[in-house]
Amino acid sequence: MLRVLWLFAALDAVLLLDTGMLFPRESSSRELKELNGLWAFRADRSPNRNQGFESAWYKSRLAETGPVIDMPVPASYNDVTQDPSLRDFIGWVWYEREVTVPTRWITDDGLRVVLRVGSAHYYSVVWVNGVKVTEHEGGHLPFEAEIGTLLRKDPTMPCRITIAVNNTLNLHTLPPGTIQYMTDRTRYPAGFFVQNYNFDFFNYAGIHRPVLLYTTPKAYVDDITVVTDFLDNTGLVRYGVSVKGTTSAAMKVTLMDKGGHCLVSSNEASGVLKVPNVNLWWPYLMHQNPGYLYSLEVRLKATDESSTYEDVYTLPVGIRTVNVSSTQFFINNKPFYFHGVNKHEDADIRGKGLDWPLIVKDFNLMKWLGANSFRTSHYPYAEEILQMCDRHGIVVIDESPGVGIKDIRSFGDASLTHHLAVMDELVRRDKNHPSVVMWSVANEPAAEMPPAENYFKTLIMHTKALDPTRPVTYITDSNFSRDKGAPFVDVICVNSYFSWYHDPGHVEVIPLQLNTQFEDWYGKYKKPIIQSEYGADVVPGLHNDPPVMFTEEYQKVVLQQYHSVFDQKRKKYVIGELIWNFADFMTTQGIMRVVGNKKGVFTRQRQPKAAAFILKERYWRLANETGTLPLWTKYPCPLEV
Repeated sequence: MLRVLWLFAALDAVLLLDTGMLFPRESSSRELKELNGLWAFRADRSPNRNQGFESAWYKSRLAETGPVIDMPVPASYNDVTQDPSLRDFIGWVWYEREVTVPTRWITDDGLRVVLRVGSAHYYSVVWVNGVKVTEHEGGHLPFEAEIGTLLRKDPTMPCRITIAVNNTLNLHTLPPGTIQYMTDRTRYPAGFFVQNYNFDFFNYAGIHRPVLLYTTPKAYVDDITVVTDFLDNTGLVRYGVSVKGTTSAAMKVTLMDKGGHCLVSSNEASGVLKVPNVNLWWPYLMHQNPGYLYSLEVRLKATDESSTYEDVYTLPVGIRTVNVSSTQFFINNKPFYFHGVNKHEDADIRGKGLDWPLIVKDFNLMKWLGANSFRTSHYPYAEEILQMCDRHGIVVIDESPGVGIKDIRSFGDASLTHHLAVMDELVRRDKNHPSVVMWSVANEPAAEMPPAENYFKTLIMHTKALDPTRPVTYITDSNFSRDKGAPFVDVICVNSYFSWYHDPGHVEVIPLQLNTQFEDWYGKYKKPIIQSEYGADVVPGLHNDPPVMFTEEYQKVVLQQYHSVFDQKRKKYVIGELIWNFADFMTTQGIMRVVGNKKGVFTRQRQPKAAAFILKERYWRLANETGTLPLWTKYPCPLEV
């Protein structure tokens, strides 16, 4: 009974947000129309970057306002052309596409037609047929608008969608940045400016994730929230369904197993479903049957004076628990050790654009490595990636875009208000993913600054209130004695690059310095620790013996030195190790980077460096130490559905 009461309390907390952001799924009541492909594109190159608004480009076809080019969606625009000024462009760019909407969507007044953008970096404004329908701040989370009423005003008009996107970063954006105008006319032309920021990846821009239209009935399932637990062999699924468009509806909620067989059902909008002989959701390499997902089907029926509306939505559900002690991390009450990677949404040509072949390749490589986890450094990744994690049992630390918060002015009320709103959106989107086991609110902020204490206390407490079922952290590289946010996190996540940024070339100091790091942090806070970043740059194919920096031999030695300390401390309070980075990635140009960051154990084209084989041997050894793996897992197979 106490377990069920806890589930109710946890669910009530997760239901604090008043609107949903369910991933669009087809059903007998819902249709989708993807708008991916080529869009008309134009960068606003006017001195103030504001000509598009001043001349109202959204009121007519974009081609009538000036020259346009083809631009693929989803994709970053930066690397698609041969124009260096577009690669580094800062300001407003404009996208447009005309869409033929099915006639029945227009003639049926009982349908909602919703325009959804998976993400666009950074600030977006959207018009349909010249009418503004929504705007959104933030580059990594979805936004949408209902446009059916607008389309029905003139059914003879095509649906012309215009999206203006601005990648400018300021002190209050996430991530923050500054615009610097160069006023010395002996060195710079009039109007010359640069975008500055304190993060080490390229500020790719554009429409990065799918754009689509989808329909729902006027009375529809707006949101679903699940919180899971288990007692002995019985699974507990506490659910809550939010409905919009009606004040009274009949509902049937059914939980089905992987084979589609009904296990338990209810006619209530909220409740607890008890699952006998439960198949728990387990991480990859922790169980012979990882990533087990049930299906929660919600059927809604509502009637008004003239019509009956029926809606069907199915949500994948993994039944699992997450808990933290002072020395361990538990999934389903079993100790879990993170042996994984940090990643980036980054690839040649498409930049941060969603790319299915690349996603599948990355998952095959992670499973080949024996990685059981990754962190979404340094921003929320595409929902499609989290769905892959759910299905394959890859554990996720889900990170906000709070990276590069180094200026004291970025700790003010305006920044905090926006950061809280981003966490609202992130939790609302990802709360039901069993693969997501922890929230990370920021990466390497200037946590020693005086305003950081109140900033991160407020931010972390707010996130815990949104979702009390998952631990909350942020990633630190501060001195343990001056970090003002560490007292509020559940897990200490530390980045360090001994023998690279500190004592370069001296790999012999790694064991001593790393041991001191761990002892200092644990001694002060008595919380479990994840080594959330470590590594070294290597130019692929560059060799030297004895090892020197930037060679494959040096990267191998750095990893081996770190691993020797991990093996001592993981028997005490270290609960994970995440290599920086999974693959090489692009950065802004500078004297420290030769065509990007080269700390990947794979190249940007996903070819292994020598360090990948060091990690593979280690991760499979760590996995097999649990004693739960069947023999065949020694030889990882390609992804299975």
